[in-house]
Amino acid sequence: MTTIKNDKIKILYVEDDDVTRENAIEYLENYFVNIYEAKDGLDALKKFEQINPDIIITDIQMPKVDGLEFAKNVRQKNKEVQIIVITAFSHKEYLLRAIELQLVKYLMKPIKENELKDALELCVDNLKNSTTNIIRLNETSVFDKYNHTLLINDEIVKLRIKETDLLTLLLNNKDRYVTYEEIENYVWKDFPMTKDALKTLIKYLKQKISKDIISNQNGVGYKINA
Repeated sequence: MTTIKNDKIKILYVEDDDVTRENAIEYLENYFVNIYEAKDGLDALKKFEQINPDIIITDIQMPKVDGLEFAKNVRQKNKEVQIIVITAFSHKEYLLRAIELQLVKYLMKPIKENELKDALELCVDNLKNSTTNIIRLNETSVFDKYNHTLLINDEIVKLRIKETDLLTLLLNNKDRYVTYEEIENYVWKDFPMTKDALKTLIKYLKQKISKDIISNQNGVGYKINA
């Protein structure tokens, strides 16, 4: 993010631990001007109504109203606000809720500054471009490209790293064919890619989502039809 403080975006930070909240706000002040705080979910609901924030960062485990219930209440009233959730636990149902509530990111405690910064950059970019990280692939499949979660018929389907990278690359360029060179650079990175390896990767990915969702143009590359 730029070192110039953003004075357009309003952030609401929700955390019941005073020290954690103060430290986080001190960090956020490096990048944003309009920062508000709440000590629990109930307080956060009041602040949300008062200030109408653009970005919400909330802990899950809180008294009165927990973070997910707070996020659910927010989503019923506002579909555009960017929500980052902080948790000390990694549970499958949290990943399901991430898609259901269109959360930008789950961050695990203790929070790493670079992870929070990356998540905030995603939020700012989403607000600027009116985009979302939750992509519906077809009637039964949904992909969360920030949390790398594929949901098919409300069940989480595990993706390998290269499958995740390829799906993300195709979705980020969904209006065109992605070239073989681009795929090699993004998915294989510093290693050479063979055509057989790419065909195998495409085959396994199609088996998990749908055989019709990815199309190929010989000599050009691949395109996702989502």
